[in-house]
Amino acid sequence: MRTMAAARDRFAVFGTTAVLLVSTPRALKQARGVLDAELAAVDLACSRFRPDSELTALNAAGGAAMKVSELFADILSAALRAARLTGGDVDPTCGRAITALGYDRDFAEVRAAGDMQPRLTGSVSPVPGWRNVHLDRQRLRVRLARAAQLDLGATAKAWAADRCADAVAARLDCGALVSLGGDIAVAGPAPDGGWRVRVTDDHAAPPDAPGQTVTVQAGGLATSSTTVRAWTVGGRQVHHIINPATGEPAVSCWRTVSVAAGSCVDANTASTAAVVRGAAALPWLHDVGLPARLVRTDGSVETTAGWPSDQGPTEAA
Repeated sequence: MRTMAAARDRFAVFGTTAVLLVSTPRALKQARGVLDAELAAVDLACSRFRPDSELTALNAAGGAAMKVSELFADILSAALRAARLTGGDVDPTCGRAITALGYDRDFAEVRAAGDMQPRLTGSVSPVPGWRNVHLDRQRLRVRLARAAQLDLGATAKAWAADRCADAVAARLDCGALVSLGGDIAVAGPAPDGGWRVRVTDDHAAPPDAPGQTVTVQAGGLATSSTTVRAWTVGGRQVHHIINPATGEPAVSCWRTVSVAAGSCVDANTASTAAVVRGAAALPWLHDVGLPARLVRTDGSVETTAGWPSDQGPTEAA
């Protein structure tokens, strides 16, 4: 997704690109400071790639209960809620499955590695499942059963976008848009006409890339795609969206799904679940009333629940 506004900052974080927009230009420097502090805390809590993160320690705990921070508990709660609302189609216990595909470091390094060999041999199997994550919110303790390994990736990123946008708006009394790898949250008063956002397969694509420009006034907008974070393992192209039922990258009729919702976390939950569900996502999104734009592998587009119409029925593939 690409956004357009006057006061803007763009920087690298979480192995992707962050974009910060504020409706009051003089607040931009302070807003960036807010983001830096919030994102550093989320990274220390939830990174799979840091040996000192809480997530790394929990994955290495061998099923023992571990004390966690309130921040980690909040993000894990959001991930478990996403699993519950999607019937397990978005599941935080995909850690072992995604690591087996070689995604155990910053994505730029994964892509640069070229064709990798599988990390595990033998048949794949379903992930352990979110019910094997036992969170005691009062005591701030977590235990992983059945050798479950967490990957909070997408949920943590969307949660961080919501938190950062809310923090900037509240502390600096201005409108804010925060995009983390194309997962967008807005808070506070929007500029005249709203925040203009370019929806594409790749959030880093240029303004003239195939896609659609929409206006966001509140809440969140998230895009999940099988085309951007893709790499090769044993001669096979794979991507980062795991189907928990198989433990393998989701096989979907959709290459990209964008969803608008009341928060970035809810939008990301729905867009990820839609990729996993494939054709069944259309009636589901209609039933839950979420505006969505779904792009098939051939470039044809479907929309749901009031998403604005495209200029044409197809895109360049």
